[in-house]
Amino acid sequence: MASNPLADRIRPMTLDDVVGQKHIIGEDKILTNLVSVGEIPNMIFYGPSGTGKTTVANICAKASGKSFYKLNATNASTKDIKDIVAELDTLHGGNGVLLYLDEIQNFNKKQQQSLLEYIENGSITLIASTTENPYFYVYNAILSRSTVVEFKPIEAEDIEDAVRRGIECIREDYPDKQINFSEDAIIHIAHTAGGDVRKSLNAVEMCVKMRLYRDDAVLNVDIETACDATQKSAFMFDKDGDSHYDVVSAFQKSIRGSDPDAAVHYLARLLEGGDLISACRRLMVIAAEDVGLAYPNAIAITKACVDSALQLGLPEARIPLADAVIMLSCMPKSNAGICAIDDAIADIRAGRGGSVPLHLKDAHYSGAAKMGRGVEYKYPHAYKNAYVKQQYLPDTLKDKHYYVPRQNKTEDAYKKYLEFLKGE
Repeated sequence: MASNPLADRIRPMTLDDVVGQKHIIGEDKILTNLVSVGEIPNMIFYGPSGTGKTTVANICAKASGKSFYKLNATNASTKDIKDIVAELDTLHGGNGVLLYLDEIQNFNKKQQQSLLEYIENGSITLIASTTENPYFYVYNAILSRSTVVEFKPIEAEDIEDAVRRGIECIREDYPDKQINFSEDAIIHIAHTAGGDVRKSLNAVEMCVKMRLYRDDAVLNVDIETACDATQKSAFMFDKDGDSHYDVVSAFQKSIRGSDPDAAVHYLARLLEGGDLISACRRLMVIAAEDVGLAYPNAIAITKACVDSALQLGLPEARIPLADAVIMLSCMPKSNAGICAIDDAIADIRAGRGGSVPLHLKDAHYSGAAKMGRGVEYKYPHAYKNAYVKQQYLPDTLKDKHYYVPRQNKTEDAYKKYLEFLKGE
């Protein structure tokens, strides 16, 4: 029986065997065109684990005809780069070097800079891979000299092809046994891999090993075995990674877009990732930012749901949070509050503050009246409807309107009330 992982043994040798990534691999697609002519530029492969980044890098290296080196930035050092550079003056490096640098986000700025000179003169062709957004983690000078190629999670239907290949390969490991996978088991493994081919193939191996104890000549893997081997659906979620912010972003945008089904889905992803805090915090933001003045009580109700969730903990916390998500999704929306405060902050930062009007300045000290402070202030409660017209903004901004009412029942009432007070 082979000792290396199944995923390594069936790693594709050509682009034709790579599953998924049809947006970059296939007829007249970028990677297929580059490999076909052997002209490989500096590239950054960006995407989740198990989507073919390393496999495609190996295929590109073979097509380039250059000496191939591979480093993992997790444990590599600047010395490792210098050792590769030293090969450039040898017969081995005569055609240049293609360096595959895995997890480049783990290299600091100085380490990344050590590659620049050789990238610029063409001595080293760099293919770097990262599971994090390269525009956040890769040094700009390298980014500007590279083409960013995004790898997407593999669709379950495409993973099925890899699973079937894996089953054929693992049968060769046990020639004395007849290994059968039910169709339900294959589909389950593909759909619970979370777009990660490697995880699906690991599940295939686990299924077989789980059945070996019976020592039967026929080894049947059914849906129950597949469920036991996968245990829990794998999906992309890293509390500190790029995918985390994607889920949180989609969560808020779904509620803002009044789609309770999508919103509940992203809540489930946050909770299954164990991120109760982000879900609670984001709901409080949404209540104020997106529902806001259209239904001000949403803030208090959401706070009650969040407090209940934090006191209950998971798994029960999912119940009040689901209530809050559905409620916020179905409520009228208004961003008037955040727009007003952001507009005001923009004026302050631009130096458009101006002096507080004299009649509004503090007058609770001896000598204030002599300086004219507070003298002309009109106390609204002393007038009809507790309103009197007077200037409150600084002179430089006296005609500025930060708050613009949105069209909803609550703010329509605000607007009508203000118009009534001002006699408009």
